[in-house]
Formats: sequence, C-alpha cells, structure tokens
Amino acid sequence: MDPEAFRAAGHLVVDRLADYLASVERYAVLPAVEPGSLGPLFAASAPEEPEAIGAILDDYARLVEPNVTHWQHPGFMAYFATTASGPGILGEMLTAGIGSNAMLWRTSPVATELEMVVVGWLRQALGLPDSFDGLLTDTASTSSLIALGAAREAAGLDAAARGLAVRDDIGRPRVYASAEAHSSIEKACMTLGLGREALVRVPVNERFELRVEDLEAAIARDRVAGHQPIAIVATLGTTSSTSVDPVAAMAEIAEREGLWLHVDTAYAGAVAIIPDRRAPFAGWERADSIVVNPHKWLFTPLDASLLLTRRMDRLRDAFSLVPEYLRTLDRDAPVRDFNEYTPQLGRRFRALKLWIQLRWFGLAGLRRRLERHLELAQAFAAWVDAEPDWERLAPVPFSTICFRYAPARLADDPDGIDELNAALMDAVNRTGEVFLSHTRLNGRFAIRVAIGSLRTEPRHVSRAWELLRREAGTLEAAPAGILAPAPAASVAPSPTARSTAGRSAGTAPSS
Repeated sequence: MDPEAFRAAGHLVVDRLADYLASVERYAVLPAVEPGSLGPLFAASAPEEPEAIGAILDDYARLVEPNVTHWQHPGFMAYFATTASGPGILGEMLTAGIGSNAMLWRTSPVATELEMVVVGWLRQALGLPDSFDGLLTDTASTSSLIALGAAREAAGLDAAARGLAVRDDIGRPRVYASAEAHSSIEKACMTLGLGREALVRVPVNERFELRVEDLEAAIARDRVAGHQPIAIVATLGTTSSTSVDPVAAMAEIAEREGLWLHVDTAYAGAVAIIPDRRAPFAGWERADSIVVNPHKWLFTPLDASLLLTRRMDRLRDAFSLVPEYLRTLDRDAPVRDFNEYTPQLGRRFRALKLWIQLRWFGLAGLRRRLERHLELAQAFAAWVDAEPDWERLAPVPFSTICFRYAPARLADDPDGIDELNAALMDAVNRTGEVFLSHTRLNGRFAIRVAIGSLRTEPRHVSRAWELLRREAGTLEAAPAGILAPAPAASVAPSPTARSTAGRSAGTAPSS
C-alpha cells in the first residue's frame, strides 16, 4: 500500500470509526447471535488475489461491526467498562503507524523515555510519593504477576535462577489475599510456579473487606507449619462488590512480617486522581507495588495497565535475562531497557496513547467524568434502597451497585430469589439496550450495574433501572414456576426504548 493509497484508505477507516462511535447506540449491546453462527459467514480460505479496501470495509460493516459485544455502547454496564476514547484511538493509530518495539532503549528511545514521563505523570496525579517508579503493561493480570514475581525474589527464594521444583531447602511459599481478591492473583501463583495451593484466601467481613485478625492468624499458622509467607495482596475495589481492604492495617502486618505488599486497584485506583476522594486509599503509599488500569476507568483503549513499585530492582531481579544479541555497547549508560522488568521481550509503545489522552482531557476533565459516574452510582443505589422489593447487597464506595430483586413472596426461598434474578438479568440483557453482569455475594446471585463508560449519560442509567423494574413486573406476572426469557433483541432498539433522554439522574424513572 503506497502512501497515497494508505491516505485514502485511512480516511475511509476513520470515517467508519467516527460513524460507529456516533451511532453505536443503534446496536443491541449484545448481538443476537448464537455460538458458532458467525464463522461460516466468512470465506473458508484466504483470497489468492488482492481485494479492494472498499470491499473489505463493506464486509467489515456487514460481518464484524454488528456482531461484536459493544463495549463502546453507553448501555454497557457489565464487568468494568473499557472505553476507547477518541484521543486514545488516535494514539493507537499513531502507535501502529510508528510500529516501534519498545523492548530496549535503542530500539525506540522515545518510547522508553516517554513511558517514564507518563508513569511519572500518573504517579503524581494519583498522589503517590516520588519513591514509586514503574512501567506500563497490557493488563492487571500481567502487572500483578510481575509484582508477585518480584515478591518471590525479594523473599530470597532465588526462583529466577534455581526454580521451585523439588526444593527441600525452602518452605512452601504462601501468598495472602482476601476471599474476594481477583482470580488473576491465583493465576499468577499458578504461572510463577508457586501453585494454586500457595494462595491463602482470607475471610472477609460483612462489607466484604479482608479481616485483619484472620490474616494475622493465617500467617502465624503457616510459619508454625514451616511454610514461607512471601506476599500480601490488598484489593481496593474488588471485582464482585468493589469492597476496600484495610490497606493501612495490612501494610503494618507486611512491614512487621517482612512481606511484600501488593495493592490491586485496577478498577478503582483511577478515583485517586480526585484529591478529595482518596480516603479509601489511605496507606497504599506503603505498598511495595500497586496496579491501576487506565484502560478501565481512565478511558484508554486496551491495553494499558500501570504498575508502580518502590522496588524496581526486585522486578529486574525476577525477569532480567540479557543474551548477547540484546546487549548495548555501554551497559553503564543511564538508560532503561524495559524488557528486563517483564516476562515479555517485545513491548508495545503504550505511553503514546496515554500521553495524547492526558493532554486532550487534562486531569480536570478526567476528574469531572469520574465524579459524574460516582454521582450516578449513588443515585442508582438510592433508587434500589427506596424500593421495598429490591435489596442492595453491598456498599457502594465507587460506581458499581450490587443488588437483587427480592419480592416478599420469596422471603423464605433463597434459591427461588436466585433463579428469579438470573432470569431478570437475562431478560434485561435481551432488550439490547443495556448489558449487565452478575456475581455471587455470600453465595447468592447478585446483579451488578457498573457505571464507567465515557459515553454513559444519566438517561442510560435511568433506563437501566426502568428496564429492571419493567422486566421484574413481567416475570412476576408470568404463570407460577415459569421464568421464560424475553425474546431476543433485534439489532436496533426501537426509538421508544431511548425516550428517556430528558430524565434527571437524581429522579427514579417510573416503571
């Protein structure tokens, strides 16, 4: 593709993207397709001859765009949103065009040094001290794996050189995290050779926060049994309920016991850019490592995870391997080769999109958007609290609400309530207007509304509540014992389904 052909095709692609972002709401958030139905729509083998970009984009518009789960849809309130902002998308395009591999300083000097600059900008914005340094990875799963790899070396296991297999000179390693900690912590233990059994799940209280006394007891038991504690993981904003572990108290234990403290705040950490909202994070500055995902609540396209640490030397101990073909002529030069701090050699130039995006929005612009999401979440929680047949199942420290429909007639039938709420969530999702996900809290089915999309407005949050109440009423009116799902959504919701634009976030919509 010569430069002029690239220019023409690029204009077509940008137009396609702009049209999509302008009208994404016309799609059902979840496409009405069945597993296995899409593959046969594509050619069975690659074409022998070149095809025109117009024909390719036509097929993209017909086959790809309508059949994704639309994470950019304002009704996306499942999991935690990942919003691709306009400036972030442009940054991705520039990153792809430059095509740098940021593995060594000399393979892309500006990629390395701009990453150091952007990490510094984010650290300052989060209110963390200068003692923290860091890097950008793809996801929190990788960031936490790197942190626990560093913890493994800091504990003196020498695992990078000697491994852990058939080691009778050390006790079995132990990592401690709450029962609500993300599965990526367990997967990191698997990947690092610690094993799933190395992860000790510590009980939580009624607010789903780690119980400090149980953490202390678990460490004491393991030391008596000859095991080797190496790390504690505090979660500030758990995936299920967004609960906040007592990080200050956990830091005290980590310091007393000589353990690495890793803070997983992939979702909620972005809130710390708002100085008045930092109370839940008090004590995190004492951690050895922290992960925050800009691709969650700072509206950065996948992938962008920020790993901060006060012990960069330990990250390097865990992952540095420099064969001759990667050696620079002057090893004493004041440069950083980021591949020495990660399992991967090749690295994307992630800092570019963040640099562009931080300049485009400014910290003030990002703070305003986060504040709005926090306000919308409190409004939604208030609607749930005001209804006698609805029950909130967890506090709302950030922008995620966990709740269920619990009519009085099912007061003595917890399994029936679970079944009803599963059917309710399915019915709401089948409307195509919003997408909700679920979890289990205290063993019971909980619907989650996670407000975090850059494109979500008050009317979308109001509409989600309206749909929940409407579909609950429909299920209640169904014959006893029958919880039939609603019909699948068409590709475009009807105009009347979006007629709530004028509603205020502070006023509950009528059913």
